[in-house]
Amino acid sequence: MARFLVTAMPFTGHVLPLRAVAQALVARGHDVRFYTGSAFREGIEACGAVHVPWREAPDFDENDLRATFPRLEGRKGLRQVFANLEDVMIDTAPAQVADLQAEWDREPWDAIATDDTSIGAALFADRSGCPRATIVVLPLHLSSGQGPPSGMGLTPGRNPITKTRDAALRGIAPLAMRPLTKPIVRARVAVGLPATPLTFEQTALSDRRILASGSPLLDFGRTDRPAHLDFVGLLAAPPTVPGDLPGWWGDLEGRTVVHVTQGTQNIDPTDLIRPAVDALAARDVLVVVSTGVRGRDELPFPVPANARIAGYLPYDALLPRTAVVITNGGWGGTLTALSHGIPLVIAGGDLDKPEIAARVAWAGAGVNLRTGTPTSAQVAAGFERASTDTAMRDAATRVAAELRSLGGAPRAAELLEGFAARSGR
Repeated sequence: MARFLVTAMPFTGHVLPLRAVAQALVARGHDVRFYTGSAFREGIEACGAVHVPWREAPDFDENDLRATFPRLEGRKGLRQVFANLEDVMIDTAPAQVADLQAEWDREPWDAIATDDTSIGAALFADRSGCPRATIVVLPLHLSSGQGPPSGMGLTPGRNPITKTRDAALRGIAPLAMRPLTKPIVRARVAVGLPATPLTFEQTALSDRRILASGSPLLDFGRTDRPAHLDFVGLLAAPPTVPGDLPGWWGDLEGRTVVHVTQGTQNIDPTDLIRPAVDALAARDVLVVVSTGVRGRDELPFPVPANARIAGYLPYDALLPRTAVVITNGGWGGTLTALSHGIPLVIAGGDLDKPEIAARVAWAGAGVNLRTGTPTSAQVAAGFERASTDTAMRDAATRVAAELRSLGGAPRAAELLEGFAARSGR
């Protein structure tokens, strides 16, 4: 038996895949603690791990980030990306280190497994010498000599001009991330580490073990990934029997179901949900909408007769019935839909979502609307293609097969077990 500390930034899309890995580690007989926000305590304890809460670190509400991080107010696009990385991920790191040090002093562990934005856990591991593995829960942002830099929402060039563009962008990408160097140095100094000017990538990703959710087909088929990296497919807990279902659940029977979701971040329903339900109002489909907030089972505008609304939905029960998913492109939801071979229509507008949309479209498994605020006409055109293009459905099926072949959370747990054993603590 090994002792693991698992950490994830307190966002649903980060905690759920790490929780699945924690559950798989527990099933293999290991002792697992899980450091994240208090909102996730019940689910963590249900999977057999011990919850370690944020104490010194600000235990924020992912649905109201601006209450804790006011600089995020009104920011979109790259300005939002950099403010998120600096204020939420980096500036909270010293307080995270204090929490982790207190837990370590109480009882140390053999290895730490962190999500790819847990800068505090990375700094703690550097300071303590604790073996650290990174579990990537976002599309893999790791430097490569192939294609464009990750995060730009671009697909690899296919001709001399676009290949030259990719090479030029790879050259300037480090300059674009330079604004994060000073905050990282500041955080390092605050926890007693040398003022080494590391990049976000160098800080967040372990140089010893990386387990990446997703698959090579969703990584533009790059062939220069390091030997210490393995793709592990979809990180999800085993299917469970759904609890209470919405009263309208029986309406799904015999219908063509289209699922619409904006995930759990940037969930203004006028961005995508409204144009989507309008686009499909006259079609012979049942539109099943998730608002992304538990208990928020209504929308602030009238919906067509063929729409059904819920805060959260049991994907294990819903997706096998679903023909097309219309989404803003959150990574976890995208992988879950693709694991069922469902073609996607993606309206990715900010953070990593344009990158996700580009990857899915490059794999042929979805439509990239190239905006986070599409018109109903754009959604309608995307849906028409996704619902009728057999090549797209075939591509989604190929991605599903690859995701399944990579083993998911049980494989990640097996690899972490080997990592801890080799680390010899």
